[in-house]
Amino acid sequence: MENHEHNHNNSHSHGHSHHHHHHESNENIKVAFFLNLAFSIIELIGGFLTNSIAILSDALHDFGDSFSLALAWYFEKVSKKKRDAKYSYGYRRFSLLGAFINSIVLLAGSVFVIVSSIERLANPQQADAKGMLLLAVIGIAINGIAMLRLRKGSSINERTVSLHLLEDVLGWAAVLVGSIVMIFVDVPILDPIMSLGIACFILYNIYGNVKDALHIVLQGTPDDISYEDVEESLSHINGIKSIHDLHLWTMDGKYNILSIHIVIAKDYTAEQIIALKHNIKEELAEMHIQHITMEIEYETEECNLVKDCC
Repeated sequence: MENHEHNHNNSHSHGHSHHHHHHESNENIKVAFFLNLAFSIIELIGGFLTNSIAILSDALHDFGDSFSLALAWYFEKVSKKKRDAKYSYGYRRFSLLGAFINSIVLLAGSVFVIVSSIERLANPQQADAKGMLLLAVIGIAINGIAMLRLRKGSSINERTVSLHLLEDVLGWAAVLVGSIVMIFVDVPILDPIMSLGIACFILYNIYGNVKDALHIVLQGTPDDISYEDVEESLSHINGIKSIHDLHLWTMDGKYNILSIHIVIAKDYTAEQIIALKHNIKEELAEMHIQHITMEIEYETEECNLVKDCC
């Protein structure tokens, strides 16, 4: 017997909260975008006025962030679209595009910053430490507000953007400390050294973001649900003889999908199968698996996928 079952019973109960989350996620990214863009302009002017490569490099990084935030905002809106004939699982994965483009923009910006900083190391120039101090205080405040707003979010888009804003806060904290030192001690080389430190920290985080996004695109299992956990959880349900062809992946880091073949005793009735499917769905829903496709097979059936499992 073959029975394909799609679990849509969660869609009604979570529909409203998903819609609410998407709206909140869009609002969070929108607020962060406008804060970031306004500050990038202040920073660019301030960088020229203070002759600080650290501030100019951060301004470039912030403009990159603003561009990425605009894309993240757009892709977050696209990802709300329901499934259609073109994308049968919906548009959720479009939110990952923002994370990829964001990382590419930051990578290009970081390389430019490193080259500029090395040049400045060879030829140090005096920067206006007091001006840098003022900009650092404003930078920590503005980026801190935007970061706290986005840290509440759970989409990879929000997490990626939040990470970049955290980098900004840390970068400005470094500028703050450096500018205080430069007010009392004449060390112009400190400015490009700080700039290099910020750029290297950004590159380290880009690696982490791209790795996470690639894991999702390449159909990797979700970070918070292991294969073994699913097998262990289902092994406690009465009526399951064995399972095979288990596939577990995530659409966007939040919406998790599973497909599985369940083997049952040959004398199981339709009512028993319905009850069994209900138990399986409940068990998997508790593990935050939202979309379940299962095929029920009698133990007397032969499944080609057991021998030739992809």
